[in-house]
Amino acid sequence: MSVIHGFRRAVGLARRGAQAGRGPDGAKVDLAHPARSPLGTAVVNCAVYRNGVRREGHRTAAEAIGYVRRRPGRGFVWIGLHEPSEEEFAGLAELFGLHPLAVEDAVHAHQRPKLERYDDTLFTVLKTVRYVEHAQLTSTSEVVETGEIMVFTGPDFVVTVRHGGHGSLGPLRESLEAQSEHLAKGPSAVLHAIADQVVDHYLDVAAAVRDDIDEIEALVFAEAGARRSEPGQIYQLKRELLELKRAVAPLDRPLQQLSETAMPMIDPDIRRYFRDVADHLTRVSEQITGYDALIDSILQANLAQVTVAQNEDMRKITAWAAIIAVPTMVCGVYGMNFDHMPELGWTFGYPLVLTVIATACLLLHRGFRRNGWL
Repeated sequence: MSVIHGFRRAVGLARRGAQAGRGPDGAKVDLAHPARSPLGTAVVNCAVYRNGVRREGHRTAAEAIGYVRRRPGRGFVWIGLHEPSEEEFAGLAELFGLHPLAVEDAVHAHQRPKLERYDDTLFTVLKTVRYVEHAQLTSTSEVVETGEIMVFTGPDFVVTVRHGGHGSLGPLRESLEAQSEHLAKGPSAVLHAIADQVVDHYLDVAAAVRDDIDEIEALVFAEAGARRSEPGQIYQLKRELLELKRAVAPLDRPLQQLSETAMPMIDPDIRRYFRDVADHLTRVSEQITGYDALIDSILQANLAQVTVAQNEDMRKITAWAAIIAVPTMVCGVYGMNFDHMPELGWTFGYPLVLTVIATACLLLHRGFRRNGWL
């Protein structure tokens, strides 16, 4: 409720200054220069696009959306933010009429991938992933790092909110600006490009995780004497794969909705592009499912090897115990100190007993070696 309360408090301030190009605190808003904006360093970029071409000039958010709405046609505003606070986001939320529940999700993050519609605005949550390079996989290695991108898509605006230290949209923005024909289709083109980039990163991370799986598999089935893997390494890799699965699997339904359901915010031509993204997501989901099954098999094989090694150790211990039992038994018999025992007074009794003991031990040792126990 604190988010909604703060949102409503900022609404009154923003309403009085939005049309004048001023923020909630009355200061002039300059989203092109975040250091001079009440949104602070959260703002990454603010741009106006018309017919797929970026319009130069430094504008506040109110001026930018006003410029677009005074010129009906294929124009929209794209504002990008990185980890904004409640206060930083309140002014934009009021200006674009964003729903408080979606605003709360965007500020606090830690959401599942989803697609929600609030009147004429779509709220999309995407999980970003990054492969963490490491010299050697250990039981504590971080393999997959996740972040989030929230996208508010309206008739004439796109607001992106990014959480995490990766998944920058700067290169994507530059790439889109070089494709003016595609960008001219409006905010839905931006949403598609973001979803496409996120899913492509899924494929890259899945390929890198496969290399880790291959390395672990080679260690598990390495020859005796070579460095072997530990169950902790395999279990850690399985946990990191589960992290990737949590980012990928829930996105299937939102992409199906974007590709199959007619929505006024989504250009009909862009819907076809979402089908391609959905196909790529299906492919990476199948790969992750296969990797998960493979890691289970590797873990079972590793545990089986441990069990076999323990059985071999037990057989060796048993064999040596049987060999040692021979002199122990003989010495125990002749240590009973009775007066009348066989061969006690015989000159060759002692060397004969030693010979019998040595012969019996050698025969047992030879038999155990022949059977693979030693």
